Amino acid sequence: MTKESEAIVRALSTIPLFHGLDARQIRKIAARFSELDYKEGDVIVAQGKIGIGLFIIESGRVEVLKERVDGTKIMLEMLGANQFFGELSLLDEEPRTASVIAVEETKCLAITRLDFLDVLREDVDIPILMMKELARRLRLALEVR
Repeated sequence: MTKESEAIVRALSTIPLFHGLDARQIRKIAARFSELDYKEGDVIVAQGKIGIGLFIIESGRVEVLKERVDGTKIMLEMLGANQFFGELSLLDEEPRTASVIAVEETKCLAITRLDFLDVLREDVDIPILMMKELARRLRLALEVR
C-alpha cells in the first residue's frame, strides 16, 4: 500500500460513518480516492449546491463559511490536514449547508458519491455495517440523559 493510501485509510478510520468497517473494507473505499489541488480562494464546496462527495485534506487549510439569509457570512470552522468534510453527501443528494474555501494552497483527497456507491454494490456488507453504525449513533442521540 502506498503512503498516500495509508493516509486515506487512517483518515477514513476516524470518520464515524465508517466505524463499523474492517481494514479490508476501508481499503476498498480508499482505492477510489483521487487527489485534487486548490489555490488560495478556490471554492471547493458551494453552499446550496448538491454535494458530490467526501474530501479529506491532505495539506493546506480551508474555512467553512455559512451564508445567512441576510447575506452575512460567518466562519463555522477552520480545517487542516487530516480533517474531512462532505461525508453526508455520500449518502444523500441534498444541497450543501455551507461553503468550503481554500485559505492557502490545499491538496484534498476526494471520492465522489458515484464511486462510493460502486463500492457499496461490490461489497454488500459495507452498507449493512454502515446502517448499523448510523442506527447505533441515532440511538445514542435519542437517549434521555
